[in-house]
Amino acid sequence: MNKFLVVFCFFLSQYIFAQQALIDKIVAKVGSEYILLSEVEEEWTYYKAQNPGADEHLKCSVLNNLIAQKLIVYQAKLDSVEVTDQEVDQQLDYRFDAILKQMNGDEAFFEDYYGASVPEMKSRYRDDQKSKLLAEKMQYNLMSDIQITPKEVEEFFNKIPKDSLPYFKSEMEISEIVVSPKVNDVERKKALDKITDLRNQVVSGKATFEDIAKKYSQDPGSAAKGGDLGFAKRGTYVPEFEATVYSIDKGEISDIIESEFGFHFIELLERRGNAVKARHVLIKPEIVEDDRTKAKMLLDSVKTLIESDSMSFEKAVKTFSLKSMPSYANSGRVKNQNSNNTFFQADDMDPDTYFAIYNLKPGQISKPIEVKAYNGESMYKIVKLVSITKPHRANLKEDFDKISQFAKETKKQAYFVKWLNEKKHDTYIYIDDLFKECREME
Repeated sequence: MNKFLVVFCFFLSQYIFAQQALIDKIVAKVGSEYILLSEVEEEWTYYKAQNPGADEHLKCSVLNNLIAQKLIVYQAKLDSVEVTDQEVDQQLDYRFDAILKQMNGDEAFFEDYYGASVPEMKSRYRDDQKSKLLAEKMQYNLMSDIQITPKEVEEFFNKIPKDSLPYFKSEMEISEIVVSPKVNDVERKKALDKITDLRNQVVSGKATFEDIAKKYSQDPGSAAKGGDLGFAKRGTYVPEFEATVYSIDKGEISDIIESEFGFHFIELLERRGNAVKARHVLIKPEIVEDDRTKAKMLLDSVKTLIESDSMSFEKAVKTFSLKSMPSYANSGRVKNQNSNNTFFQADDMDPDTYFAIYNLKPGQISKPIEVKAYNGESMYKIVKLVSITKPHRANLKEDFDKISQFAKETKKQAYFVKWLNEKKHDTYIYIDDLFKECREME
C-alpha cells in the first residue's frame, strides 16, 4: 500500500460495527487532528477482512494512510474549505438508507444488529463523514485545474517502454432504439377485472390483504411477504405508485392504479417522517405473442426508414425509443457502465447484443432482438454498429483519448504526492511509542 495513496473510505460494514469496545488512546497527531487507536484497529480489521493473509507489519501502512487523510483534513481547515451540515446530512442519509434498504427498512432489526438506532449511528459517524467531505473538496480544489497538453500526452506515451504498451482488444461503439410491446385492450381489461375482484375481496373482508398478495400478486419481491414492501423514502417508487402511497392514510386501501409494471392497489401500514411502509398487490396484463410481433414489426419499419435515408437514426431514437432508457438522452448511444465510456469489448456486451452486431459493418443496423428489462419484461431493440477497432498495440493515433486520460490522472497523482510531501514537512506530526516503528512520516 503506497503510504501517500489516500483512500478515504467510510466503512459502514459489519467489520466495524462488530468491533468490541477498545480502551482508546491517541496514537498520532497531525497538526490539530488526532488519530485514535480505535480508528487504526477498525481500518486494520477491514483491511484484514479484504486481505486475510496480511502481515501485522502492514498495520503501519494503515496508520500512514490515516495520517495522510488527517493531513488533508487539517490543511482543508487551514484553507477554510467549507462543508455544510446539509451536505453531511445528505451523505449520511444516503449511506444509512442503503443499509436500511438491505434490511427491508426494518429499523428495529437495524438497532438490534448494530446496537444503536439509526439517528445514534448517524451521530456517531457524523464527524467522520464531515472529514471525508472536507478531504474530497480539498483534493478537488487541488487538482481540478490540472490540464494536460497534447505535447505532454505524447511525452508520456513515449516514456512507456514499447514492450510495456498495453494490447487493446477489438472495441465497438453502438447505438440502440428500444421499444416495449404494448398491451392489447383485451388483456388489459382481463388484468383490470382480476385486480378489481381481488380488491373487492379485501375491502369486503372476504379475504385478507396478506392472503390475496401471497396467492395472486405478481410482484416476486413482495408476494411471499404478503405484499410488504418495507420502509421506503420519497423517490423510491415509480411516480404513479409514489403519488398514491403518500396520499392515503394509515390502514387505508387505495383505489386501483396503473403503472409501467401493471395494476396495483396499496395499503399504507406506517409512516415515519418522510418514509412509508406499505404493501401492495400487483397484477400484470399478459403480453401475448401478437403484441410481441407488433413491437418487432415496428422496429423493422424503423430500420427500413433509416436505411432508406427517410429518417436519421438520431431522429428515430427521439420518435420511437423508450424515454426511460439511458441511451435515449444520448441520441441512442450506449454507455459502457464498466468503463464509463462508449467503448465495448466483446465480453462487455450481453451475448444477444454481441451476436446481433457480430457480422455488421460500421453504419449498419441489426435485426430486432429481444432483451429483458430491469423488471423482467421483454423489450425489443435494433442496434447500430457505430465504430469498431481491430485488436492492436496501444498507439497515439487510435488511442489518444485513452492515453490522454491516463496521462492526466498520472499527472494529478504526481502533483498530489508532491503536495503531501511538502505539507508533511510543514506540519507537526507525532506518533505514539505504540507505533514507533511507523515513524517514517514524522
